[in-house]
Amino acid sequence: MGAVSTSPNSGRDAERSAVAAIRDGDEAAFVALAEHYRRRLQLHCYRMVGSLEDSEDLVQEAILRAWRRRRSFEGRSTFQTWLYRIATNVCLDFLERRPVRELPAHYGLAIEPGSAVPEASELVWLDPYPERLLEGIASSQEDDPEAVLASKETIELAFLAAIQHLPPRQRAVLIVRDVLGWSAKETAAALELSVPSVTSALQRARATLRERLPRQPLEWSVGTAPSSDERALLERYIEAHERGDVDALAGLLRDDVRVAVPPLPGAREGREEFRASAMRSAAPGRFRCLPTRANGRPAAASYVLRDGAYRPLAIDVLGVEDGLLASITVFLRPELFAAFGLPDSL
Repeated sequence: MGAVSTSPNSGRDAERSAVAAIRDGDEAAFVALAEHYRRRLQLHCYRMVGSLEDSEDLVQEAILRAWRRRRSFEGRSTFQTWLYRIATNVCLDFLERRPVRELPAHYGLAIEPGSAVPEASELVWLDPYPERLLEGIASSQEDDPEAVLASKETIELAFLAAIQHLPPRQRAVLIVRDVLGWSAKETAAALELSVPSVTSALQRARATLRERLPRQPLEWSVGTAPSSDERALLERYIEAHERGDVDALAGLLRDDVRVAVPPLPGAREGREEFRASAMRSAAPGRFRCLPTRANGRPAAASYVLRDGAYRPLAIDVLGVEDGLLASITVFLRPELFAAFGLPDSL
């Protein structure tokens, strides 16, 4: 079976035919239809758990569950909705045994003075999400809500950090109601809750988000192509980084810039603190960088010179206010370079 058509009518007809074949045990038809939705499901799981690697495993588990339960699909909803329901519950099972993921900048603000800071190995942080993975979703049919919502602020790091602090079922209710656009009745059926429980959970989740989300939105809009000024700022950041020019880097920053470096806890506050830290590692030619995008923001993938070649080191995700860098989150996750489509050496 080929890929599902993106024409609304032919697509629905093809899906109905595929579903009938699936219920008869046609594994090839199931694989083709499930693969059509895999990237959307992964984005959904990423929102739920905040981990790129875990989201890949959870999507695979959801697809396996769907295959085992294929005869239970009665056609009362779309096949996509049925898959989302299964994937959501897979994520809820996962979250019962996993700690909250967050950003070091947020975590550092919660540390009480004088309290012990956990070892880095004990902490878990959000993963950056490669913009390239949104391409298949964004090019899908226009009447699909996920095609629109993939380009909104629901993949912003601030949003993801905020929803990680919601209890898992509140998080699920918020995502399926406000991101996927499901009705309260559909959400209640998917999560085995009553409609009043869904309404109450959504109200509490929205109240928590209002408290945790930053008041000042970032200038770079998620899902939009960067302007020439934005590209120029990213280029200046990369050039200064490669030259080891700390003064030039500092000139791109707001006075109150916040720099976080997962997996290290806490954050550096202010331009001068950044300058003092950068002086310890900056050197001409020590780093090379490639431009990329993550979570709707511009990013720089940095490589460090080691054993005669430049090796993956970190993905710097940038936030901008008033034409200057307001935040830099340096994800020390070289294992994620492949997911960003980046080379393993330069």
